[in-house]
Amino acid sequence: MAESRRVAVIEAGPSGLVTARELQREGHRVVVFEKSNQLGGLWVYNPRVETDLLSLDPNREIIHSSLYKSLNLPRQLMSFSDYSFDCAENGNRLNFPEHEEVLKFLNEFANDFAINELIRFNTEVVRVAPVDFGENRWIVESKSEELSSEGVFDSVVICTGHYTVPRVANIPGIKNWPGKQIHSHNYRVPEPFKDQTVVVIGDGPSGLDICRDIATVAKQVHLSTRSSEIEVSKLDNYENLWNHSKIDHVDESGEVTFLDGSSIQADIILHCTGYKYDFPFLETNGIISVDDEGRVVGPLYKHVFPPKLSPCLSFVGNNLSWV
Repeated sequence: MAESRRVAVIEAGPSGLVTARELQREGHRVVVFEKSNQLGGLWVYNPRVETDLLSLDPNREIIHSSLYKSLNLPRQLMSFSDYSFDCAENGNRLNFPEHEEVLKFLNEFANDFAINELIRFNTEVVRVAPVDFGENRWIVESKSEELSSEGVFDSVVICTGHYTVPRVANIPGIKNWPGKQIHSHNYRVPEPFKDQTVVVIGDGPSGLDICRDIATVAKQVHLSTRSSEIEVSKLDNYENLWNHSKIDHVDESGEVTFLDGSSIQADIILHCTGYKYDFPFLETNGIISVDDEGRVVGPLYKHVFPPKLSPCLSFVGNNLSWV
């Protein structure tokens, strides 16, 4: 049997929970650090949004959740390989379970495998650093209710995800544009967009999903994609949902002009432009780095292990790219 190691798992979202279970199964001594008062990560819905709707102000109160109320994903995608939704009593059995059902599923998973006993709730990790380079042990500093503590671990697994630090589009003329701007990180429900003309930037899954959500109440929704070859067209049988090419510029009159030459008067620009990777607590003396735009973390093997620090440091469930 492999040597039992003391392992710190950072955050108790879906990836942190399953990581803790697998490590415990292998006989390791696991501590899970969770900064909120409950497990679930992304699937804990918080109706509050940040005061800075673009999340650019470093002094803002940070709301970590990016979950909007209508978000759902296929049941099969949300299940674990050996613990599906059918293993738990989740009630509705919807093909696309709502976030309340997903959170209930995660809590039942944690209860069935006694993971709650491993979690330190309301405890934020503020520093992870090697005890001494080459020694392969890690100092983990955390704070809880104004108290700070420090522990030494043989390994650290980072399961923080990357849906907290938004990336916004760089639009010519935006400083003088008089309308409202918001990032999807601060989108919850469509009602604030009622009777508004909205430009949504980004045609990824969240952009398309939010477009359809907003179109139920908005006057018009215009979806701007990265492509310069897209022709203006209606989408999804909605009378008020239009497809456009990339934004060329905006101006002080409130007009938004696209690369295809079309333009509209808009009230709101909604950035569905993704997030930056950010690990402010992690110190590796430059061995692990994030590029200037926050798009790439590396070097990592299989999106998980930094070669010079493996297996004592790893990333799980962060959807990382490598260089």
